[in-house]
Amino acid sequence: MVPVPVLSGTSVFYTADSDADGQDVMAGTNTGGDGTAAHSVADLIARCTRALERSAVCFGHGTDNARDEAAALVFHVLGLDHGDALRAYGQPVSAAGQRQVAGMLEARISTRQPLPYLTGEAWFAGLPFHVDGRVLVPRSPFAELIASRFVPWLDPDGVHRILEIGTGSGCMAVACALAFPESSVVATDISPAALEVARRNVARHKVADRVQLVEADLYAGLDGVFDLIISNPPYVSPVEVASLPDEYRHEPELALLSEEDGMATPARILQHATQFLTADGWLALEVGGGAALLEARFATLPFIWPEFENGGDGIALISAVDLRASECPATP
Repeated sequence: MVPVPVLSGTSVFYTADSDADGQDVMAGTNTGGDGTAAHSVADLIARCTRALERSAVCFGHGTDNARDEAAALVFHVLGLDHGDALRAYGQPVSAAGQRQVAGMLEARISTRQPLPYLTGEAWFAGLPFHVDGRVLVPRSPFAELIASRFVPWLDPDGVHRILEIGTGSGCMAVACALAFPESSVVATDISPAALEVARRNVARHKVADRVQLVEADLYAGLDGVFDLIISNPPYVSPVEVASLPDEYRHEPELALLSEEDGMATPARILQHATQFLTADGWLALEVGGGAALLEARFATLPFIWPEFENGGDGIALISAVDLRASECPATP
């Protein structure tokens, strides 16, 4: 039977008729002062894990399972360092800390907001970024490509100008600026609200001198050419958007929805890329599960689809040479 969560003040319960033992998942967190049982960090992570599993929340915004989500929640609330996790697991947690964890857990389950929106922070390419409902939560396998500096496809020493289309939080633009310290980055977004978040993250990582944020629809108003163009654009079809879990409905639809079969926006990026690429430049375009759709639409293009050690897929690489050779014809 699917358990029925009952949300109460400082803890998440499960009713006796929906849980085998009917016990409070965060037992002891609402007794207050001296009566609160001593729990370690590991205890709280285990209890949060069970609560998340029973509540049928959806993962996919930085974690893909209840255990990792619980650990992220507990470590954030208690201000712990993931780099010192083994030592942290055995630490006792105060009554106040237990109540704070319970409050965050309750908010996660009751609102179905992605955890990074509740914490205000997400990690990408090993870097922390501010996020809120104005931008997507970073979760792209682009992090691996950036960390490897796009080797073996690019010569990192030859990358001087980078363009990101649809920057959102600015995480990819910032990560590129740090990975290519001799380069300049132009990052566009059609959303003024998203650019406010990006501006905050650019300042946070001290790359404002090399990252230019531009309010634009894809390439509109841009000048010059780039050695590398990257984009994680909207690629979710209207039918798919309508069926997304609640967590994804908290994200800006503008950053998810692409008309037709989801490939309308990626197609526009492809069809105009040659105008903005250097002779030996590259385009990296994320389409997630739409790889087959993109290949069907651009049947003559020899896309490269990298495999990722840390999971994820759906990023197409294509060189300026191949784009120009085919003149990028799209199948209607």
